[in-house]
Amino acid sequence: MSASVTRDSFAEQNLPPRAEWPDLIFTRPELQYPARLNCVSAFLDRWVAEGHGAAPCLISPTLRWSYAELHAQVNRICHVLVGRLGMRPGHRVLLRSANNPMMVACYLAVLKAGGIVVATMPMLRAGELSYPIEKARIALALCDARLAEDLEAARPLAPTLQRIVYFNSSAADGLEALCAEAPAEFAAHDTAADEVCLIGFTSGTTGQPKGTMHFHRDLLAVCDAYGGNILRPRPDDCFIGSPPLAFTFGLGGLVLFPLHVGAATVLLERAGPDDLLAAIPRFRPSICFTAPTAYRAMLAKMAGSDLSSLRACVSAGEHLPRATFDAWLAATGIKLMDGIGSTELLHIFIATVPDEIRTGATGKPVPGYEARVVDETGRDVPDGTIGRLAVRGPTGCRYLADPRQANYVQDGWNITGDTFLRDADGYFWYQARSDDMIISSGYNIAGPEVEAALLLHEAVQECAVIGVADDDRGAVVKAFVVLRPGHEGDAAMTEALQNFVKAAIAPYKYPRAIAYCSELPKTNTGKLQRFRLRQ
Repeated sequence: MSASVTRDSFAEQNLPPRAEWPDLIFTRPELQYPARLNCVSAFLDRWVAEGHGAAPCLISPTLRWSYAELHAQVNRICHVLVGRLGMRPGHRVLLRSANNPMMVACYLAVLKAGGIVVATMPMLRAGELSYPIEKARIALALCDARLAEDLEAARPLAPTLQRIVYFNSSAADGLEALCAEAPAEFAAHDTAADEVCLIGFTSGTTGQPKGTMHFHRDLLAVCDAYGGNILRPRPDDCFIGSPPLAFTFGLGGLVLFPLHVGAATVLLERAGPDDLLAAIPRFRPSICFTAPTAYRAMLAKMAGSDLSSLRACVSAGEHLPRATFDAWLAATGIKLMDGIGSTELLHIFIATVPDEIRTGATGKPVPGYEARVVDETGRDVPDGTIGRLAVRGPTGCRYLADPRQANYVQDGWNITGDTFLRDADGYFWYQARSDDMIISSGYNIAGPEVEAALLLHEAVQECAVIGVADDDRGAVVKAFVVLRPGHEGDAAMTEALQNFVKAAIAPYKYPRAIAYCSELPKTNTGKLQRFRLRQ
């Protein structure tokens, strides 16, 4: 398509006011980008043009694509999107799939054709899917055929959604069939570097997801900042990991970073600790991305497993305990690369190269980013003092039509919701989340969302949810429940409530512990006192 094709302006119209954006910093030479760029040209097209097309790109247990094969498939999907499905530049397209090569091809095709990706996790239920569809005004979805049930169930709840096309399907109207006669060449749409290409939805501390809006240049910036300065991948690397591609942690670690340097990546639809332990000896990856809980789980089972291909292991998604760091180093000789990022800033912004790791510290600001620890008024606190983390750099928070923008961005800084302290040497030490988000096995779980699901059960009168420490998962969801008269808080009720929540929202969010009480602690004004539950 040419630049003259009319762009749907929904995303631009729903960006926050420019005065509410964080300061964006592009002082480093590697962060200088032209005014016009389509990021897929850098991630994929250039490798074919430079003769790298035969190199391995995407690997799954059943499929291996070279860069040239992925390039051709992406181009065919682009033709289907534009010519058969009526996608215009700026249209939002919902993607729903586990981690597999077709998911990546669809993701890149939407970007290359000038669209905006809204990727969703495969575990989300109908009600959870309907919110981003309506919030982002999505008319078209590309979905793995094996995940059709919940998306079809979301249709009555999301009238904006007009068409679903299924892939990994042999159906006559499936995406593969539509691609069969499509050309293998497609010129990337001429996009501006600061055009929205991705809306990543978070869980949010209130249970109401927030859409974070990212530009074409943002996807390159995280590769040039964290990838180039901290991770430092090579073309001969092979990546593997567990985070879903719908999480920006997974998108960066399993798609953007490898494609940025012409490396390969292994995509596993099931990537729990047991799956990773089986896949690493088979595929011989060199870089692994997963959460601390997964590394802990692998430690207990890794006897006899050959992990010698690994040279770098990245840990993020939750706090990395020192005991896990020490045990992994002793077992593998590899220092876990801790890091903290956020969906709002797209990827990791505090981390350290292995040679400079200080055990227990998260690290220092990634080159290109600045970080401070501030008090409630935004003033710097002395080193060694706990305060709020404030960050700015080449990426930053821009919520989709959301008044919470003013909470996250203050005086040009992203206030991440984490509490840290900085030592005299400039290392940042994680303390806790500043809100009620529960981080369990790397997943962000909003307590109020679990409460809302529990309250739908006829036996529940009141409830409150908190996170409690857990050696295996970092934290688990615990619910305090007040039952209606006539119901007993026994093992059968616990199992019934847990199954009910699993059916209502993503199963990983269910309360693994339930305590029954006669009343919940509240203030005189009726507000719940969560700190008393934690005590």
